[in-house]
Amino acid sequence: MTQRPDGARAIGEILAAARARLTRLTPAEAFEEFCAGATLIDIRPAGQRAVAGEVPGSVVVERNHLDWRFDPESDARLPWVTGYELRPIVICEEGYTSSLAAVALQELGLDATDVIGGYSAWAAAGLPTARPEECAAVLAPGASPAVVLTSEFARTAGCAS
Repeated sequence: MTQRPDGARAIGEILAAARARLTRLTPAEAFEEFCAGATLIDIRPAGQRAVAGEVPGSVVVERNHLDWRFDPESDARLPWVTGYELRPIVICEEGYTSSLAAVALQELGLDATDVIGGYSAWAAAGLPTARPEECAAVLAPGASPAVVLTSEFARTAGCAS
């Protein structure tokens, strides 16, 4: 094993520092805020969403696009991201990557947080979920659908293919 370079931190240290900056939400608290108008952002890759399902009404923004889609000053932002009053709640599969992503959104000036235990805890709590083929989540530009949709299915389901 080589010696860690000066200033480098282990991922556990990085995660702990990120979580110290967040007021994380239980799935029930996240659902309550989501129902009151917060934006639930699903950063899981298509493969995870295809297996586990999605949250109806959530916005799918895969992690590699997140910062650009939610920076109010970015040319690549989502059209409705026009200021800093958003309340983004980030969800991943188990609540690890979402903590790091939420801190990145805080760095942009947003009041972001994440869901403790992620989608797994959300589903286990009996909160609303849907199969990806139901098209219940909104795919942001650059996000991959969790299933390969035929053009006929996409047309009849009202989804973009």
